[in-house]
Amino acid sequence: MANISFVWWWVLLLAPLPLLIYFLLPSVTASTPIRLPYLPQSNSGKAPKNSVAKLLATLFWLSMLAAAARPVWYGEPVTTQPKHRDLMLVVDLSYSMSQKDMLSQDDYIDRLTAVKKVVSDFAQQREGDRLGLVLFADHAYLQTPLTLDRNTIAKQVESLVLRLIGDKTAIGEGIGLATKTFIDSDAPQRVMILLSDGSNTSGVLDPIEAAKIAKKYNATIYTIGVGAGEMMVKEFFMTRKVNTAKDLDEKTLQEIADLTGGQYFRARNADELATIYDTINSLEPVSNATQVWRPQKEWFGLPLTIALLSFSLLLVLRRDHV
Repeated sequence: MANISFVWWWVLLLAPLPLLIYFLLPSVTASTPIRLPYLPQSNSGKAPKNSVAKLLATLFWLSMLAAAARPVWYGEPVTTQPKHRDLMLVVDLSYSMSQKDMLSQDDYIDRLTAVKKVVSDFAQQREGDRLGLVLFADHAYLQTPLTLDRNTIAKQVESLVLRLIGDKTAIGEGIGLATKTFIDSDAPQRVMILLSDGSNTSGVLDPIEAAKIAKKYNATIYTIGVGAGEMMVKEFFMTRKVNTAKDLDEKTLQEIADLTGGQYFRARNADELATIYDTINSLEPVSNATQVWRPQKEWFGLPLTIALLSFSLLLVLRRDHV
């Protein structure tokens, strides 16, 4: 009931009007009943009780006043930013993301698990931005169009699985598809965060050419290279040094960022990856300009229905005793 308000509340001040009329106007003198001696003396019928009629009349009056006072239900406040930023999350879903080389709390987890945790948390923080999600492997796919619903983006990221769209790495197509979503956008800022652990091995669009197209549409691209690099791996009775990030094309990722006015970051473990997204948060801060509105629904129909029902019952009651 706390969310219900009467827009024309002053109409409710008329509630005691029937009582004022009842007590202030002169009473009507009851007429003398006519007695007919030839009618039977026994009368099984009882005079109708006025209490029910008075109750129905009171309910009718109060319901009509409530309807006239225009009751409105207000929903929870909704905050929006009038000038939003369009931000596309472009995530590598190639099979190399299954590599368990991301150190997290003294244990190694696979790259995709680390990415899902950090990126979903990042999406939840971007209040006021329109977020979208593009996945790329053999080809690029638009998983989620631009939306203000941060929870949807976070859930989509958390539900990612490997080999959903192939095993290879189509970086150029990922950039191209994300740029395509910006074409019809009127957002003053267009940002793309590209995460990959390899080099372009698939697709029909070269990453640098895709970056040039993105620059043409005023998109800024931040690139993130994922992979621990050189680490010691135990195998049977020996330990050897391996480079888990040998396929990472840092040169291309750096060139993409430089070409569009962004930055390139390198994530060797889960903590570094979280720090990178925190840094991007500070580089692309959320706008403080907000607008607050509350959804509302007119509720005059409910008291009006009660008034109609009570009036109908009152008519039936009076008819039966006429």
